[in-house]
Amino acid sequence: MGHAAVSLTLDVAEIERVVADLYVRSLRSLPADVEAAIVALRAAESDGTARGILDAMIDNIRVAERTGGLLCQDTGIPVVTVSVGKGVGFDGLKVEAAIRRGVAWATHGHPLRSSVVHPLTRKNDQDSTGIRVPVITWQFVDRDDWAKIDFVPKGSGSENGSFLAMLLPADGVDGIKRFVIDKVVEAGGKVCPPSVVGVGIGGTSDLCLHLAKVAATRALGSACADSHGRALEVELSAAVNRLGVGPQGLGGDATAYAVHVELAATHITLNPVAINIQCHSARRASATVTASGWEFGV
Repeated sequence: MGHAAVSLTLDVAEIERVVADLYVRSLRSLPADVEAAIVALRAAESDGTARGILDAMIDNIRVAERTGGLLCQDTGIPVVTVSVGKGVGFDGLKVEAAIRRGVAWATHGHPLRSSVVHPLTRKNDQDSTGIRVPVITWQFVDRDDWAKIDFVPKGSGSENGSFLAMLLPADGVDGIKRFVIDKVVEAGGKVCPPSVVGVGIGGTSDLCLHLAKVAATRALGSACADSHGRALEVELSAAVNRLGVGPQGLGGDATAYAVHVELAATHITLNPVAINIQCHSARRASATVTASGWEFGV
């Protein structure tokens, strides 16, 4: 069987430069959808203390935009997704090495605080890399002559808001709902709400957790591809914002921007559900490449 002709090649020098740029961009500039969402939550907030907290968050965004400073001191663990279409030539090992160099380059060149340490010795190499970090995921898409890099700096506050339950099929959808609500309450202010609550459902334990992170880092206003997942997103988004957790966990209406759901088929005897909660500074950046070159976005 023949192979498709290569019409676009991923250049590792460009990958290194783009990843370094994405790291800094993600830390300095909040995506427009997130900024609009926090402004909308402020306009609808009924609690005076919560309004004051949201005002401070919005001021922080404006200061970062005006000064080129960082949105948060936590530079996070770099999480990178490389999406590749048809007709794209690349050496995966070289691309991954370039991503790693780009992360280190940004850390030294900006400079940024390195938040990555060895899990046992706690040694920090001061370049935001380490064993299996950056976290790199590959996916292949049905597009011609196109590739994309998505970059998310995953801070410890949001990453600590991660939970997995291997529920029973008999627990059903109601068990999934209870788990989500209970864990949002348990997380409280530790995840710096208002947040994006990512929910993964189905698959195996590791896939379920991955889906929760995919959901948490989706653009606001997007929806689950599955109709049952979309209905659950609407129901849980409303329920979470009736909990009264509020901004920074100090009470109010604005507990979450949204609840996002991603699904996978699972085993007949399994009912896995996972949660990954993204903090109010839901940072991300992306870049796409075609024959015309690289273009940055979110």
